[in-house]
Amino acid sequence: MSVEKIPYKIYLEESEMPTAWYNLRADMKNKPAPLLDPKTHKPMTAADLEGVFCEELVKQELDDTTPYFEIPEEIRNFYKMYRPSPLVRAYCLEEKLGTPAKIYYKFEGNNTSGSHKLNSAIAQAYYSKKQGLKGVTTETGAGQWGTALSMACSYFGLDCRVHMVKCSYEQKPFRREVMRTYGATVSPSPSMDTEVGRKILAEHPGTSGSLGCAISEAVEVATTTEGYRYVLGSVLNQVMLHQSVIGLEAKTAMDKYGIKPDIIIGCAGGGSNLGGLIAPFMGEMIRGEAEYKFIAVEPSSCPSFTRGTFAYDYCDTGMVCPLSKMCTLGSSFIPAANHSGGLRYHGMSSTLSQLYHDGLMDAISVKQTEVFAAAEYFARVEGTLPAPESSHAIKAAIDEAIRCKETGEEKTILFGLTGTGYFDMMSYEKFHNGTMTDYVPTDEEIAVNIAKLPHVEE
Repeated sequence: MSVEKIPYKIYLEESEMPTAWYNLRADMKNKPAPLLDPKTHKPMTAADLEGVFCEELVKQELDDTTPYFEIPEEIRNFYKMYRPSPLVRAYCLEEKLGTPAKIYYKFEGNNTSGSHKLNSAIAQAYYSKKQGLKGVTTETGAGQWGTALSMACSYFGLDCRVHMVKCSYEQKPFRREVMRTYGATVSPSPSMDTEVGRKILAEHPGTSGSLGCAISEAVEVATTTEGYRYVLGSVLNQVMLHQSVIGLEAKTAMDKYGIKPDIIIGCAGGGSNLGGLIAPFMGEMIRGEAEYKFIAVEPSSCPSFTRGTFAYDYCDTGMVCPLSKMCTLGSSFIPAANHSGGLRYHGMSSTLSQLYHDGLMDAISVKQTEVFAAAEYFARVEGTLPAPESSHAIKAAIDEAIRCKETGEEKTILFGLTGTGYFDMMSYEKFHNGTMTDYVPTDEEIAVNIAKLPHVEE
């Protein structure tokens, strides 16, 4: 099919939606290292994890051999309310940049939660309800995950308790109110409501919080409240599994029109959207069926891929969660209070970390003023107001398209537009007023936290 016949937005039919999630780990030659007990440093078993997560999610978390997991009908029916999501050809951006590159983006912001997070939230809520739980606890950074989970819990009649990173709780009051509208209880983290919260505040008075802090509080509440379990919006293998619907739909749409991307780009905080987008393409490359260039884009203020260490570390600041082998800045690292709250995590998915360590994926870090400049440019040209997190991918996609203009290469670029920025206008205001700053941690700051990594003999 000629390029001229490719529509601005490619929509799949309901019948073309994925009926199974794809487990990338099944094709990986080097599997992600197992989660370890924080006290004994022994691999965590299903029995160990079932006190924190619900049973079916534990099975998904530990399975690195089953390539596909059937999506239950109840979840597929919920997906149909906002999926399939469109694959958009950025014709206007291409023209404005004057690039020979072809630019596509998978848009995940066409639901009330405003992001891709709903793909996993509804799955985790479904399995929690099926197990007979009363409710779930979680953390949220920018608020997209908390919003998505509150929607999913409302749908299944579950109680939802959200620990929101303090700086985002203060910066994004409207996101907080959407969660409350769907029935969630929202607390700023760290708080005085939990033992671990009080400990973190004692050690870091006045801290703006981090995802690592909020995780610690949410896990404590889940494990000390009968009938509750903890659910997580990124990082874990089970979340990447659910988010594979993004990549599966994108690949189906591209295959339908005979399009093959050369470069695939995603923002990276914990890794859920990036992992979901690249999953089927990475699987092809690992199997030797195709070649792609993958680029993870992270904030310079929290550069776990580009400046972190690939080692076992705690998944949370309170050091109560399992140890995960990942690219990490150290669990005690408290990121600057930048405006991409969803990317303020000290570590990265163990699956993506292994792929990066094996040289199958590239990573870059970008400053937030550059990110917001790209976001504003994109909004003016393409007409969609992007979330700050998504805008990291936009920045990299624009740079790659400009590089194609300079070299004359006609490459095809695919990036993930994970959500909209309508709840991030305070951040945009600071950018427009010139009060936004760029914080980049020093080597010394990073080294101090890396020095605190747990000693694990492998």
